[in-house]
Formats: sequence, C-alpha cells, structure tokens
Amino acid sequence: MPSTIAEKILARHAGVDEVQAGDIVVADVDFAMVHDARAPNAIRMVDKMGAQTLPFASRTAWVLDHYSPPPNLAAAQTHTAMRRFADEHGSPLYDIGDGICHQVLPEGGHLTCGDLVVGTDTHSVTYGAFNAFGTGVEGTDVTAVMKTGKVWLRVPETTRVELTGRLQAGVWAKDVTLHMLGRFGAEGLNYHAIEYVGEAVRAMEIDDRMTLANHAAELGAKAALLEADEKTLAWLAAHGARPPRPVSADADARYANRVTIAGADLAPQVARRHEVDDVVAVTEIDRQKINFALIGTCTNGRLDDIRQAAAILRGRKLARGVRMIVTPASRKIYLDAAREGLIEILTAAGASFEAAGCGTCVGITNHLIPGDHEVAISSANRNFRGRLGNHEAEIWLGSAATVAASALTGYITDPRTVDGGLWRPAHV
Repeated sequence: MPSTIAEKILARHAGVDEVQAGDIVVADVDFAMVHDARAPNAIRMVDKMGAQTLPFASRTAWVLDHYSPPPNLAAAQTHTAMRRFADEHGSPLYDIGDGICHQVLPEGGHLTCGDLVVGTDTHSVTYGAFNAFGTGVEGTDVTAVMKTGKVWLRVPETTRVELTGRLQAGVWAKDVTLHMLGRFGAEGLNYHAIEYVGEAVRAMEIDDRMTLANHAAELGAKAALLEADEKTLAWLAAHGARPPRPVSADADARYANRVTIAGADLAPQVARRHEVDDVVAVTEIDRQKINFALIGTCTNGRLDDIRQAAAILRGRKLARGVRMIVTPASRKIYLDAAREGLIEILTAAGASFEAAGCGTCVGITNHLIPGDHEVAISSANRNFRGRLGNHEAEIWLGSAATVAASALTGYITDPRTVDGGLWRPAHV
C-alpha cells in the first residue's frame, strides 16, 4: 500500500508491513525526553508503579530548561530530583543553561533519520526536520516508555504542503509557518502529520527547517516531517548521530490534504496580539509601536536567527525606549555566536542575553514582563494574552529578522526595508 513518511516510520517501529491513518499501533521508541515542567509527573508515576528497573531510562534525556534558572523553591527541588533520577538510572542530563530540549537532543546526537522520538512537550515535532517522527506526550507516558521502550499511538492523517520557488531574501521559515496558521487556524491540522516538500524547503538550512517543523505544534499537528537530503545527513554526522535510515513518501501516497504555497511570493508575516492565527503580511501594519523585542525560544533561537538580528543591528542602537532580550536555544549556540562576534554586536546595540532556556518565552522566570499597554514583538511560538506575565500587554510574533528590524525602528517593520534585512546564509 502506498504510504506517507509518517505511516512508514510508524509501521517500521510497530514491526508490521504497513499501517494507515486511524490505526492504533504499539511502537518501539528510539529516544525519549522529559523536561522540568513535566518531570514531577514522571517521577511520581515511577514511584506509583514501584518500578525497580527502567531499561529505557538510559535513552531518556532529562532536560532542565523551562525553569532555568529556577525562580522558586519548588522548581529548585524538581531540579534536584531530576539530577538524582538521572544519576540513579544512567539517563542523559542537560542542566541549567545547557539549552532547550528540542535543540540539545539533535545537538547531542540522540536522534537520526527514520527515528521515533517522544518528549514531554508539544514542540517535540521539531525532530521532523531530521526526517524523524517526533511527537509530544505526557510525563506519565514517558514513564511507561522508560519501562517498556514502547508507546501507543494512533496513526495520523497526513497533509502534504509543497513550497514552490525560493523564499525571497528577508523571508524565513517563520513566515511560512505564520502563513500556515493564518490559512488553517490554530489547531487547524489537529492530529495530522505535515509533510513539507518543495524547492523552498530544499533551499532552507537546518536552522530554518527546525523552525518549519517546530511551529507545526500551533497547528495542532502530531508530527511535521521533512525528507532527508545531503544537508540533513551532513548535519547529523557532524553531531554524532547514529547511522540514518531516511524515509520518503511513496509517489502515490494518500493524503488528507494537498496544499501548495508560492514561496517566492510570500512576504514577512506577523501574528497580531493575543491570537497566533491572526496573521497578516507585515506590509499591512502601519506604524505599530513596540516596547519590547524578544529573539529566542525553541522556535527561533538558533544561530541563523541571531545572525539575522546581528546583520540588522550591527553598528546601530535600539530605538529609544525599546528593550531587547536574546535567548539562545543552547549553550553551544551562545558560544558559536560569541566566536562570530554576534554577542558583542547585539550587546553594543542595547540587547541583553539570557542563559539558554524556555523561561523567557513562557514567562516563568519573569525576566521579561511588559508594563500595561506595552507591546512586545517576539520570535517565540505563542502570543496568548498574559503569556509574558501581564494580561494588559500585547505580544506580536514575527521572524528574528522582523523582530530585529522592529527593535531598530521602534515600530513593527518589514526587515526588507532596513540595511542588513536581506541577509542570508552564505551558502544559500
């Protein structure tokens, strides 16, 4: 039977020849992850099960990223319990400042093409950038995975999205994902797998592909999958991944939807306050003042995102009254940015840097709280009212380039209109 990428990966891991959308499978997991916001549930379930041995714990990473650094005693106690658990069971541990789960797992060589990876976060779909089926589960589910090495799943329907042409300079994967949210709505592809294909996808570097897969969570997707190519294989090899098992869809695979987006025609996009799917082209926004700018998170805290911002802010200053925080997705990214001089460029422009982690995005560490009626523009993935700690403030979303251009002018700004806004990686 002709199959999609998701169907092929799940069939292989269930030990059967084929599956189709709607089937229930019990599948072997290649790697799992628990972060600190869900670790208490996982640890409680281990105790409740009375599990003496957890054979899969050595392939389950524990990541201290959401409460990083811990803002209260309860979070600090959770971190202590996680460290103890990892020591006792031989689990990989990523401590405060090491990075965000969705960045450190691929950086640490824990996944490869064709894998099934589960994590206690909806943005586990990020791993699809590497041709792996990544999906979010609860802490209690990961407890069962640590005991059995297996997880049960319903095989999702698949939506195929073809991005034709190449994105123009100043337009990024973030703009594609925002366009998708404007088109389908939040959770508009609930429990679908999304296959991204086309010339624009092939032209993307790995950092942008990770954004493309990551933001599928806001669409409600169960997974987001890209085909592997030479860029994928080279990146995985450079990070010590296991030998890849690339998976491609059959030419006559069955899809719930087939969508075509003219990548070359796409303009930078923004999601307006409070709604992740209230999306318009940045050219439709007229002199919207901002007060805060945030670049980072698991969606857009990678090296190319920081390079975008530095290209725009090199030798310049933030607009009067604008504050800017940059949160790299991992310690490695921070160090790479430092070696390239990007930290100095952005700090000289007026930005501040946070340790790698999720706290600024989710408002847990309270390091970025806008005042009443202030406006933040962020490269994060969600802009719900109150997400940054103040229900009377606004959050808009855009690419790192759009955020940096807006921080420079003080207004939401098309990055293509400022010097440096057309920056692209040299090899694209």
